[in-house]
Amino acid sequence: MSSLPHRLNRTVLIEASRTVVFEFFLDQERWASWWGPGSTIDPRPGGRAFIRYPGGIEVSGEVVEVTAPEQLVFTYGFVSGSPIGPGTSRVTITLEAVGADTRLHLLHEFDDEKVRDEHVQGWRYQLSLFANAVANRLHAGAADTIDRWLAAWADPDAKSRITVLSSIAAPEVVFRDRFSLVAGIDDLEAHIAAAQRFMPGLRLARTGDVRHCQGTVLADWNAVDPNGAVKGSGTNVFTMNAERLIVSSTGFWN
Repeated sequence: MSSLPHRLNRTVLIEASRTVVFEFFLDQERWASWWGPGSTIDPRPGGRAFIRYPGGIEVSGEVVEVTAPEQLVFTYGFVSGSPIGPGTSRVTITLEAVGADTRLHLLHEFDDEKVRDEHVQGWRYQLSLFANAVANRLHAGAADTIDRWLAAWADPDAKSRITVLSSIAAPEVVFRDRFSLVAGIDDLEAHIAAAQRFMPGLRLARTGDVRHCQGTVLADWNAVDPNGAVKGSGTNVFTMNAERLIVSSTGFWN
């Protein structure tokens, strides 16, 4: 039994595989991406776990256990010695596969109840940063995926549209907008064909950068005729899964 009696528990679901998530405990750049520049880890028993928060506060500890892709255990305490000294609390992060996603279980053990309570919001915030760091890495190619989706709406060849959509969207993909409610790639392809029939020559062109947060992507676009004239504009909200595929797209016309 642990000699640290006061426990902080938190569980979050991250839409990425355990292998992808665990890389953020092994790679220096990825470790620093959710803790702060200058943070480092030597991912082996006895190695140093060092955290430099953006405000300059430093935490130091020792890696106790590394079991890929399931668990990381390290000690944790403040270099300054306050409110707890280096290595005087213990963090256990366990990863559980849930389909293609990962359920992260955090256990932080302390010898002081007040210090434990002071860390509750800190971990709520830090694991949010962690989820975003993982998603940013996983969906780094989101802009290219969205551009291929938009280009498919102007592709005159049905087989080509199916090939493209199958490579970037889940089989059960759902598309909704003011004029649409379709589900599945075959239904979506047929809907695109109908759109081309009634709006011949119109193409969708992304404007500006995509905006991404934890698998949800916003993309602004213009609808342009063959002469380059803008006939309309709008924004699509995409959701993407752990396999980097579009699960749904909802369009809003301006």
